Amino acid sequence: MKTLLHFFNFAICALARNLWHSNTTYYNPVLPGWHSDPSCTRVDDTFFCVTSTFIAFPGLPLYASKDLRDWKLISHVWNRESQLPGVSWNSTNQQDGMFAATIRHHNGEFYVICEYLGITGGIIGVLFKTTDPFDNAAWSDPVIFHPDKIDPDLFWDDDGTLYVATQGIVLQTLDMETGELSQPAVSIWNGTGGVWPEGPHLYKKDGYYYLMIAEGGTATNHSITIARAKNITGPYEAYNANPILTNRGTQEYFQTVGHGDLFQDEAGSWWGMCLATRSGPAYEVYPMGREAVLFPVTWEEDEWPVLQRVEGKMSAWPSMPAINRDIPGNGRSNSNPANSSIPNNLIHWRVPREGAFQITDKGLQITPSRNNLTGIPYGPIELSGQRGLAFIGQRQTDTLFQYSVDLASKPRTANYEAGVTIFLTQVNHIDLGVVYLADSNSSNSTGQLYFRFRVESQNIPVAVPQENIVPVPAAWRNSTLRLEISTQNNSTYELSAMPADSPEKALKVGTASAQLVSGGNGTFVGSLIGAYATCNGAGEGERCPGDDAAVFQRWRYEGLGQQIAEDEVV
Repeated sequence: MKTLLHFFNFAICALARNLWHSNTTYYNPVLPGWHSDPSCTRVDDTFFCVTSTFIAFPGLPLYASKDLRDWKLISHVWNRESQLPGVSWNSTNQQDGMFAATIRHHNGEFYVICEYLGITGGIIGVLFKTTDPFDNAAWSDPVIFHPDKIDPDLFWDDDGTLYVATQGIVLQTLDMETGELSQPAVSIWNGTGGVWPEGPHLYKKDGYYYLMIAEGGTATNHSITIARAKNITGPYEAYNANPILTNRGTQEYFQTVGHGDLFQDEAGSWWGMCLATRSGPAYEVYPMGREAVLFPVTWEEDEWPVLQRVEGKMSAWPSMPAINRDIPGNGRSNSNPANSSIPNNLIHWRVPREGAFQITDKGLQITPSRNNLTGIPYGPIELSGQRGLAFIGQRQTDTLFQYSVDLASKPRTANYEAGVTIFLTQVNHIDLGVVYLADSNSSNSTGQLYFRFRVESQNIPVAVPQENIVPVPAAWRNSTLRLEISTQNNSTYELSAMPADSPEKALKVGTASAQLVSGGNGTFVGSLIGAYATCNGAGEGERCPGDDAAVFQRWRYEGLGQQIAEDEVV
């Protein structure tokens, strides 16, 4: 255990976190970093929220909280290849995968419903269940169903009938055992005229069925609207003061507000969670993508719900639960790090190859992949990245942060590379690697080590920095090398290298705009910070030549500040 604690010590800035959790106010986002499309429910004194993960694995992270501010990652609903055999490796596009999920609790069991997109043959609907949400292994294999639309809701009516509402907005019943959907789907509301009416959630209150949806697309026109009816199939009456929540057309720092869910605390007060982007109205720099924000809701009897506008600093209900971090499980809390064989907040881009990541007595060992982080889209399967990238990372969860890792091994074979990256997608990432490059002037294939900074960024209106290759100083070649990523502000990354035992000798190898990993081909996701290894196409099939495994030690991520407004960092 001491070895594992040495490898993974996730440092958190105590002052920033104490400010983040106040008894009278709270700060958004409550789930910082990429946490889009949140859906939440409460069981007794504990709140549970699940978010989208698209192509990332393990997927569908489940968070628990007793105070609504501090959330612990307790499990991943989709956590093993056997739940959906072969599906991940047959995903080609960067934003395929697990779209918006819904979580509900019914008759003593937790249910998470979602849909996997991007596979030949159409959408795969999945319904998972468990009686123990704190244990990955307890999540069931899914019941499979075959919908035509995305964003499934779960709603049990008073007679026990299970309904699923999806994009459009259409309604069907679902058989929990067979996955059979009633046909034809019944159209119940098409929203107020905004594009992409989706993300529906049904609630029954005071004799009405309330239908809350997202409209306007997921960019700056995003919003939440609502309608109600006396019968679940309608007709639905739209609220004349729609939208009930949006930041479109404002100068707010939090934009793209929408796709939300509502729930109550033990005192009966209503709350909501939705997604938002810390971009300001310019909507240009937002490397953390769509994050999860919390807002109070007023919902009087027979009235429409009133949702408080989303901002960085929010006023809490008097009934807001007191700070309480007593959540079971070994997961990682927003405020308190946890350690295990591989921490549960570390994820991959698609299901990884078996054995590619191992904890050894030396550190985290990554077996290089032939494909690098970009791969060859739609090229040979073994070079495309579809068989798993040799990459492992965590969400960037802070505007200001410092991340570093020690590379205990060094590449010894031509084109082998190991390094760190800010990774949005395979076509939007910023890398600093240690690479062994053969000497083109030598007849005996000798070479040497270099630091290589390079950026891949598509569909972003910002100049891509030139590649920078710097020889590793001779005096450093027998030292463990430390690679570091840091931010001095909300818009620039600095990537540096240094001997692990002499950090004062840091060499800045490259800088890059955070806009390069904002949107582009990753509009639905957010940046991951982590480590990778590759032989950059050498070898044959899926194997690199030789056995140069990369060994990483001393993984550190320290949050230093959260920007909550254009002119405010806490």
